[in-house]
Amino acid sequence: MMNLIRVLVIDDSAFMRKIIKDMLESDQHIQVVATARNGEDGINKIKKLSPDVVTLDVHMPVMDGITALQHIMHECPVPVVMLSSATAEGAEKTLQAISNGAVDFITKPSSNLTMENGQIVQEIINKVIAASGVTMIEGPEEDHVLSTELPVQNGLQQYSRTVVTIGTSTGGPRALQQVIPGLPADFPAPVLIVQHMPPGFTKSLAQRLNSLSPINVKEAVQGEVLENGTAYIAPGDYHMRIKKHGTTMLLELSQDPPVNGHRPSVDVLFESASDLNQTNKIAVILTGMGSDGSNGIKGLKMKDPSTITIAESEKTAVIYGMPKAAVKTNCVNHVVALNQVAETLKKLTLD
Repeated sequence: MMNLIRVLVIDDSAFMRKIIKDMLESDQHIQVVATARNGEDGINKIKKLSPDVVTLDVHMPVMDGITALQHIMHECPVPVVMLSSATAEGAEKTLQAISNGAVDFITKPSSNLTMENGQIVQEIINKVIAASGVTMIEGPEEDHVLSTELPVQNGLQQYSRTVVTIGTSTGGPRALQQVIPGLPADFPAPVLIVQHMPPGFTKSLAQRLNSLSPINVKEAVQGEVLENGTAYIAPGDYHMRIKKHGTTMLLELSQDPPVNGHRPSVDVLFESASDLNQTNKIAVILTGMGSDGSNGIKGLKMKDPSTITIAESEKTAVIYGMPKAAVKTNCVNHVVALNQVAETLKKLTLD
């Protein structure tokens, strides 16, 4: 029998504390062991109760969620799922929290939410269950990465054009923050990224990565021409595809039905890349729940066996679901620690 996942809920609203507690305890595997009204109260209860997972509101009096998270990661590391408002400021603070060690986030339920809204309830439950499986790494992240020998040049210079596609979910913003800033301004390919995120958050993610990176990073726009040295992030709630128009590659965004519950979907992006002729293709799967991207990798390899596929190592992935599903296809060329992904991409494209 599965042990109960013990959760501490930290929120300044008594009503919201009750809503979240009821949501979580509607799942038989979760027990809310306590609630706390602010960050200071929450830290004291974490030290006393040692919960498996903490849900943490961003905006609170006395000690806000961002400050509380910094204390938690330093004093009593535990997997944290942030609760954020879907505002521009909320998105920015949420991404800051993920950079500071939070595992994931959920958009804060509205006050008129009822338990009948099953999709939101299930999302919160799934993310808390996933967070409970995360092993917290203490000390500098670089000390805990797998030492990986870089792959040798693999015939990638077959064509004059190269496209890099990246798929990720839970833990992705933090992972991308290690990968994208490691690419040089003259990186000889466009980079297309699908990160499972709701609308609003992808724009903040693009802005954050752009401020840290030598290459340009932007939220994708319908119909724009792909350029080398630029990373394009699929907007929340939009699939992203690559379309070829003569010798030019364009971006196509759509609100076609979700694929395996996801929009944007990594499989949709990879599938569109598989249709590109006379183009070197590199596909990367980073941390995330589920198996999005594995069907796309199989399709890429089927249509063009010279496609180079990379999966993040289990040693560094926050959630090994997506990389594991990719590896299980037997279509992955290289399993690489997170701190080696950018170096691998440079070696493949620049050497």
